[in-house]
Amino acid sequence: MYPMGTLGNWRKSSSSGEGDGNSCVEIATTPTHMAIRDSKPPARTPLTVPAGAFVTFVGALNADRLTVADVR
Repeated sequence: MYPMGTLGNWRKSSSSGEGDGNSCVEIATTPTHMAIRDSKPPARTPLTVPAGAFVTFVGALNADRLTVADVR
């Protein structure tokens, strides 16, 4: 796990928009990992996963191939 100070800049989706823009997830990157956190309590420990796993996960979401069984 990476200390939060080494994670670089946290980013929100550009589709977060106004209003509910504070209720979303944010990501930060390192050369080998992606960190994901809830924007409401940003001081909590983020979920950190290998970059390749995150890319595969997002690719499956974008291709609409991910099912509930895949994440159990």
